[in-house]
Amino acid sequence: MTESQHRVAVVTGAARGIGRAVAQGLAERGAHVIAVDLDHPSETVGQLEASGHKVTGLRADVSDPDRTAEIGEEVRSRHGRCDILVNNAGIFPFVDISELTYDTWRKVLSVNLDSQFLMTQAVLPLMKEAGWGRIVNITSNSIGLAVPQMSHYMASKMGIIGFTRGLANDVADHGITVNAVGPTLSRTPGVTSAVPAELMAQVSRSQAIKKIGEADDVVGTVLFLTSEDSYFVTGQTIMADGGLVRL
Repeated sequence: MTESQHRVAVVTGAARGIGRAVAQGLAERGAHVIAVDLDHPSETVGQLEASGHKVTGLRADVSDPDRTAEIGEEVRSRHGRCDILVNNAGIFPFVDISELTYDTWRKVLSVNLDSQFLMTQAVLPLMKEAGWGRIVNITSNSIGLAVPQMSHYMASKMGIIGFTRGLANDVADHGITVNAVGPTLSRTPGVTSAVPAELMAQVSRSQAIKKIGEADDVVGTVLFLTSEDSYFVTGQTIMADGGLVRL
């Protein structure tokens, strides 16, 4: 029996990058993965199904309160349980504060932070009923770095850490743990389309482990935090960033 056999795991932002890698990692451990993304995660679903894994794809804007509530009901009706939630969906437009509009500010906080609150509320009743749950919120190591044009993004990612710490207190009595993972700049489609290659290389040279991050480099930490072995770890933020930011 594999670690996550019979578990139901919801992963947001699962169409590509870290979300897809986490979905694959959980599926390989035996979980039935519900892959959620604004763009339909058909490639993720196809890839996992072709390997014989259990997966369901859902298209959703996870910053929409009505849609996230629907996801909670869909998970209940199809599976009757939700054991694992990985809140990974996020956006990161580079915008200088002098040009940052309120609409962009709100959009970034809505997708990066509000979605984690909404998805948690959607599936938390199922975890409480089971008396077991693992919630992993993806933040960023940028909160400890001097990165320009990212005040909105850093605000959202720091908010995730606060949400993680507070939520851990509220759900511990139900056998649920809540932790955050902070990746470094990783070679994923969203990052490489927005971040110059030289900046990626510069970041990797500043790390203790001098390699450009890949989506797979985050998966092991997430899998630990969704396992039985992590039962005594909650409210924590772990930087999976090659030793760049040290808390």
